[in-house]
Amino acid sequence: MANKKNTKQTKNSSSKFVFWMIGLVAVGVLALIFLNNFSDKKEETKTQTFDIDYSNQPFLGDENAPVSIIEFGDYKCPMCKDFTQNAVPFIQKELVDTGEAKFYFMNYSFINIDSKRSAQFAESVYQELGNDTFWKFHENLYKKQPNDAKAEKEDIYTEQFLIDTLKEVASDADVDKVVKNFKAQKSMDAWEKDMDYVKKLGVTGTPTMFVNGKMFTGQTMDDLKDMVDKAAKE
Repeated sequence: MANKKNTKQTKNSSSKFVFWMIGLVAVGVLALIFLNNFSDKKEETKTQTFDIDYSNQPFLGDENAPVSIIEFGDYKCPMCKDFTQNAVPFIQKELVDTGEAKFYFMNYSFINIDSKRSAQFAESVYQELGNDTFWKFHENLYKKQPNDAKAEKEDIYTEQFLIDTLKEVASDADVDKVVKNFKAQKSMDAWEKDMDYVKKLGVTGTPTMFVNGKMFTGQTMDDLKDMVDKAAKE
């Protein structure tokens, strides 16, 4: 059932991806250029400010930072891999480490069954091992994402693959805790909370960002910094 739903959603969402191309310009500013094919719902929601519950969500930075940035991502999304490896370090340096913002990750699992499985496993990592280990696993999982575009449709993120990936950043005892949590589906509610926000906020592709509950629709990192600066003053 999950396979059929995700396959259908992939077809319906393929034309709505937020395609990110990431590069360094001469002055050292990381530019994010994306092409959007907005659905009617996204057109309606992109100017709204939503009330978001950030509790029990993994984040980077000081929890008292005035601005909250969210990335909605899918662990099978190649653009999300690029975003994690190239944009997130810049965001952390320029906005998170300065204390101006904190950066959250929330799941939009839509590509295939691997997307849902890896997201729920990551939620189990967060629940059992905490924030720091979650981010190590999160980055490692994206690092191990296959470069072959055909892999998007294949069942690669098996339970054993996820266990082996976690073992690279956690002890065997801690891995066992996560596996028990995952098998008992204790992370299901956390994953469903993210997916409910996908619908509520009108997210149609990955990666998509929100700043203090408002969708980021800018073109560059300067646009993001300006949005964060404005949000910090409100």
